[in-house]
Amino acid sequence: MMDTVEPLMIDWPPLLQSERLLLRAPQAGDGAALNEAMVQSLDELKPWLPWAQQVPSLEQSELTCRQMAARFAQRSDLPLFIFARAADGGCARLLGGTGLHRADWSVPRFEIGYWRRSGEQGNGWITEAVRTLARFAFDHLGARRVEIRMSSDNLKSRAVAERCGFTLEGVLRQDSLDVHGQPRDTAVYARVRGAEEPVRSAAQPRAASRRPQPAITAATASVAKRGRPRR
Repeated sequence: MMDTVEPLMIDWPPLLQSERLLLRAPQAGDGAALNEAMVQSLDELKPWLPWAQQVPSLEQSELTCRQMAARFAQRSDLPLFIFARAADGGCARLLGGTGLHRADWSVPRFEIGYWRRSGEQGNGWITEAVRTLARFAFDHLGARRVEIRMSSDNLKSRAVAERCGFTLEGVLRQDSLDVHGQPRDTAVYARVRGAEEPVRSAAQPRAASRRPQPAITAATASVAKRGRPRR
């Protein structure tokens, strides 16, 4: 029987890097950047996300960032911001958010969520971010299963999951409520160790040694990559 990892003992790198992006946990001081992105994107996000129903104040956005940072530190949730990678290697424009949610560390299993800033469609940011994060979950957190769930009507979100090599396992009929309080169907996509993901060999350390390198780079940022992302 394998021991369950203690999430607080996991050393998470300051940045997850892909070819064009940096994924970083929210921190104090991010409120202004989040507020700007949210104000710009509210109309696109409102049909799908319960937390994107009203324009937030700067203070509310800063509080949200600090709350996310606290949850990340406790490993109760693993939210991440998606930044464009600047020429000097630092964080540039905030492009959206992602993260590993509803973790079950005994498996381990995670669910990836994501949102994109309005005006940034067609650049492949979310596809690249999801591939990077899924790769990290399998290679450094020892994931056996990574899911993506969305409203069955959210065709753009479903297209991201499919481009990233996730398999549609089914549609859960009327399993939750939408932002208007009406029943919705949920599409469930997954990548699973031993199916879409190769079985980890005995020679590879399990993620319970789980001490990733200080920065995860583009060399590990592709999950079932089939050409350049379209979105």
